[in-house]
Amino acid sequence: MTDPDQRERMARLEERIAAFKKKDEPKPHMEEHYSQAQLAWRMVIELVAGLLIGFGIGYGLDRLFGTIPIFLVLFTLLGLAAGVKTMMRSAQEIQREKLAEQAERTAPDTAGGEKRTKDGDGSA
Repeated sequence: MTDPDQRERMARLEERIAAFKKKDEPKPHMEEHYSQAQLAWRMVIELVAGLLIGFGIGYGLDRLFGTIPIFLVLFTLLGLAAGVKTMMRSAQEIQREKLAEQAERTAPDTAGGEKRTKDGDGSA
């Protein structure tokens, strides 16, 4: 009744359907919550680490040279700027990952077909 080629095509189709269903399953709520908390803590730690390193360097230089706390203030501000810059870089990295994940979820399987562009047509 059915030839082996048709059975093989049906098996591949069922595998693709199962893969799409698995991809669209929602994540457990707790897993998403913990990952967001982890990202928030990462950013806080990056900011505080920049501040503490700047504070330590400034304090050390002030003690070494016997100056008023000019180096302490200067390096604390530099540490704050470095912490904010690192935090912003982390935020951009996280945003890129989220956008890539979202694009992967919404894009159709292009294994045998044409690639889609941003506006949705098949032309490149």
